[in-house]
Amino acid sequence: MAFLGNLLRTSLLIFKSTTQSVRDFHTGGCRLIRMHAIPAPKQTDRWTEKRSMFGVYDNIGILGDFKAHPKDLIVAPRWLKGFRGNELQRCLRKRKMVGERMFADDRHSLDKRIKFLYRRFNRYGKHR
Repeated sequence: MAFLGNLLRTSLLIFKSTTQSVRDFHTGGCRLIRMHAIPAPKQTDRWTEKRSMFGVYDNIGILGDFKAHPKDLIVAPRWLKGFRGNELQRCLRKRKMVGERMFADDRHSLDKRIKFLYRRFNRYGKHR
């Protein structure tokens, strides 16, 4: 009786292993993508503000005898003019330049943002 039980158990394991191996090596169906028509080209607005203002300050040197730098003609907060850097550097610069004149709530939210960005850059920055 034990012999029949072992034989039945081994045959069941062999059967399971063969069916399982078929499932493991399945490479997926060969479904064709049905495309009824060629998609229409995407319509882009050529006169957005960014596109229309591209190259506006290129002629300042030619027309103005190189007296004015394009950075001086930009209308923006003074802590942003000519600034290049990441968000943490921008927030630190803003706090340094106008922090004492900010409202309490704005200053508090700026400090919270700086605290969050410090932690984030220290954990996941490029220097890691």
